[in-house]
Amino acid sequence: MLEIPYICAILLKLQIVMIKVSESAKQKVSVLMQEEGFDPINDFVRVGVKSGGCSGLSYDLNFDKKQLNEDRLFEDNNIKIVVDKKSLLYLLGTTLEYSGGLNGKGFVFNNPNANRTCGCGESFSL
Repeated sequence: MLEIPYICAILLKLQIVMIKVSESAKQKVSVLMQEEGFDPINDFVRVGVKSGGCSGLSYDLNFDKKQLNEDRLFEDNNIKIVVDKKSLLYLLGTTLEYSGGLNGKGFVFNNPNANRTCGCGESFSL
């Protein structure tokens, strides 16, 4: 079994972005972080996967000021993202987007690894 640090090193050498952040998500994350007392330049968006939801797994998105030892740090579009090692392989290649407006859903994870997603887009299965 490959070690997580080894996989991350390969991804960085291949210049594969673990999680991409769209421009609309970047703007909304920055605003929300400031509203909640976080600094978008120095603090993190914590993204993870947990059991639950109608499809089996659900996304978890929070803001955080601390990076834990088991976290991996990525940055895209000037947004720092931390991912715990259990969630890394589930999120490879995912794009975080934000859809506002009348029919908007809020934050949306476009995950190429998901075989099935629920109607609300908040849970998935592999």
